[in-house]
Amino acid sequence: MAAAALERALWEAAAALERDGEGAAAAVGAVRAALVAAGGPAALGERERALFGAFLWSLARASRAARPEGVWQSCFLEGPPGLALCVLLETLASPGPSFHPREVVEVLEQFLQEGRISALMWEVCQQQAQAGSPELQEALLNKVVCLPDHVSNKLQGKNPPVFFPQNYFPLLGGAIIQVLQKISDSLRGGLDCSISFVSHVLGKVCIHGRQKEILSVLVPRLTDLTKSDCIWQRICWRLVECVPDRWMEAVVLGFVQRAPGADVLSRLLGNLVVKNRKAQFVVTQKVLLLQYGHTTAVLQNLLGYLSLDSLRRALLIKVLQELLETWGSSSAVKHSPPEQQQYISKAILICLSHLKEPEIESCRQELLTSMMEGVKCHLDSNRPQIRRLGMIVAESISSKINTDGPVLKFQYEEDDEARELKSLLVQTPPLCVVPSLPDDDRNEKADAALPSELESNKKSHTAATVMPDEESDAELDSDDDLIPYDMSEDKELKTKAPVYIRDCIEVLTGSEDVDKWEATIKALESLVRKNPAATREVSMELAKILLHLEEKTCIEGFVELRQRAQVAVLTTDPIPVAKYLTSQFYSLNYSLRQRMDILDVLVLAAQELSCPKSHGKTKHSAAQKPCIQLLPGSDSSKDWRRIVDERIKSKTRRFATGQSQVEVASGPNEFNSVAGHFFFPLIQHFDRPLTTFDLLGEDHFVLGRLVHTLAILMYLAVNTVAVTAMGKALLEFVWALRFHTDSYVRQGLLSCISSVLLSVPTERLLEDMTEELLETQSWLGDVMEKDPDGDCRRLALQNLLLMENLKKKLKTVPS
Repeated sequence: MAAAALERALWEAAAALERDGEGAAAAVGAVRAALVAAGGPAALGERERALFGAFLWSLARASRAARPEGVWQSCFLEGPPGLALCVLLETLASPGPSFHPREVVEVLEQFLQEGRISALMWEVCQQQAQAGSPELQEALLNKVVCLPDHVSNKLQGKNPPVFFPQNYFPLLGGAIIQVLQKISDSLRGGLDCSISFVSHVLGKVCIHGRQKEILSVLVPRLTDLTKSDCIWQRICWRLVECVPDRWMEAVVLGFVQRAPGADVLSRLLGNLVVKNRKAQFVVTQKVLLLQYGHTTAVLQNLLGYLSLDSLRRALLIKVLQELLETWGSSSAVKHSPPEQQQYISKAILICLSHLKEPEIESCRQELLTSMMEGVKCHLDSNRPQIRRLGMIVAESISSKINTDGPVLKFQYEEDDEARELKSLLVQTPPLCVVPSLPDDDRNEKADAALPSELESNKKSHTAATVMPDEESDAELDSDDDLIPYDMSEDKELKTKAPVYIRDCIEVLTGSEDVDKWEATIKALESLVRKNPAATREVSMELAKILLHLEEKTCIEGFVELRQRAQVAVLTTDPIPVAKYLTSQFYSLNYSLRQRMDILDVLVLAAQELSCPKSHGKTKHSAAQKPCIQLLPGSDSSKDWRRIVDERIKSKTRRFATGQSQVEVASGPNEFNSVAGHFFFPLIQHFDRPLTTFDLLGEDHFVLGRLVHTLAILMYLAVNTVAVTAMGKALLEFVWALRFHTDSYVRQGLLSCISSVLLSVPTERLLEDMTEELLETQSWLGDVMEKDPDGDCRRLALQNLLLMENLKKKLKTVPS
């Protein structure tokens, strides 16, 4: 009876709305009453739903007079939510003459605020259990997920705040929780129900990039609900399992990023990676091997999740093997950026922290082999960061596989990064991962714990220092009662340093007096600068001695003292000493360290010769503070980039008034007449391998230092006679090595391009090197787009900007 009454009321209301008669208001009110009598939207059959849809369409097309205010809105809010949303959005897209879009938006706003979205999803879940129409469900899915877009497109951005994505999707997340609660109650009551539509909504929202908004509501609520309720756990597992494969990556990654710990993630996802191949690929391959932008917390969540179940631990072992294979690949070390290698190293250390003793025993030999291959690839790298990563990971693997025997130990700088990497080897308890305290409380507790740690460390340190004193006092007690001599007023005898250059040569080559040798090496630089004439007589012999000089005692700063003496000799007699050093760079029987010392000395001497000497100051003061520091172990590329940036800054025009600058000291450029002797011998024989020296082979680290040295020499040769010839030769050198596999070498090559563009006059560049510049520009474009190294891309972009500036400068010059 109720269904028949509703059907009759719907027919009459539709007819009245078509006539726009006075009875339309009463007919609409009769429909509302009949709907309540029939038991609400959930009790409607297929025929009644079709009639109600036709009634809503008639209501949307009716005139304003036929739609009583407050009544027609209730028909949309109290009727079947799916039909109501479809009619409202269709009306919004193409409103009739009597319907303003603002009216539709107001109803949609009420629709959201009254929780009709959760009613809509619950309605579809019940229909899916009864095999409802998939086409209608797909249409509803699009309308629910894209509702803010529909409203914003029509209102041109002037939509109410509830339709802002940052407000709408958290509201949608709350609606999903309400639907899941109804599903839980339904299952406990023994009724069948489907969760597929909710999974589709979640997946589509995440693939649209709104994981943060919706999961910020879902994850905390599901974390609480799944703590001790197995039914909620199964609902949550089913929620993610029913997500289609095309959306699975976004959903899984969203949960991994926002779960407060591995144990929570295990409750939320269950054994999803075992059941779903797409999820397994995302977790074990894509996130770990193909991406590297995730935080350490994400890695700990992900790998901890794999370790918390026996079915998933096999995947943990597989992941570790694949990570070690990538870590030990020489090709990956050469071509992947440092950030990715650090990311993989962190993942390896976290995997190792989760391994149990039987698992380590089963793959001990494989771990040892991977460690040996990987540490060799990393130690061969030119970049200190990569070498240190290899050392830390190798130490960690060694400590895991050799718990009782000796382990690998390297020497490297212990900074915050190294300490963070080592801390990953210690597994964090699950409770520490879940943030339970506000930031202020955590800081207070940390501050309170700090003094106790310091106090305990201080006590242990005091005990360690006191014990040897007590033992030594006991050893000194004897029956002899010897009284020690009073040596408090004794003074150390200082050895007098030589005052002639030839005496220094004799001491450095033949003297066995260690004190005299130390005094000589300390005084040699100042002695050379004070006696330039005497130095020139023996400059070649002195340069040879200093190049081969080895440390006899543990003298502080020996390397720097020897280097400064070499620089003093080279600046005093540049041409013959430069010829000697450049010839020795390509000679046999020199170590790589000696060859790099030659490059450093050449750069420092060129820097000193090219700097103007102010009146009244000696050369000694200029050498004490060189602008470029190339001490052993330093990275010259950093200094080079600083120089280029300063040069570009100096060429930038700024239209502003301010304090007048202090006049810079000026003087002749002494590097002008000798630049070719420093530069051309170094560039001649780079492609000729020797028995113990192969620049284009395994000695690519020295090649990188050579390239950076040539770039600096080119920069220092600005305004010299030979600068054009040097620039042309350097461009040919760069072109021959432009595809080198080592990023450090490529960085040096790009620095060479910068130095050529900055040092060679614009007219000479465009007249003498037009073809080379065009080829170089094409190559720079490829580097900027395709090079895996971030520094190389940045330098290539900088060079392209310099070239663009040259073109603009040429256009402004009057013909």
